[in-house]
Amino acid sequence: MPYVNIKVTGGSEAPTVEQKQELIREVTQLLARVLNKNPATTFVIIEEVDMDNWGVGGESTTVRRQKAKAQQLT
Repeated sequence: MPYVNIKVTGGSEAPTVEQKQELIREVTQLLARVLNKNPATTFVIIEEVDMDNWGVGGESTTVRRQKAKAQQLT
């Protein structure tokens, strides 16, 4: 009974309903193909995390994206 937890940033860049459905379908198929797991007992959870709660390199994703946008404008 596999359990897969996919975490993505939410907000304006959050995946669409269609993209989430594709992730669920494709991850389920991957586990069935590679590990011979039963799709009926494979759980895929997608969690949207606020960008202020997701950090990399000592900065929140919000700050990193603001800096990236500012660099593009210059």
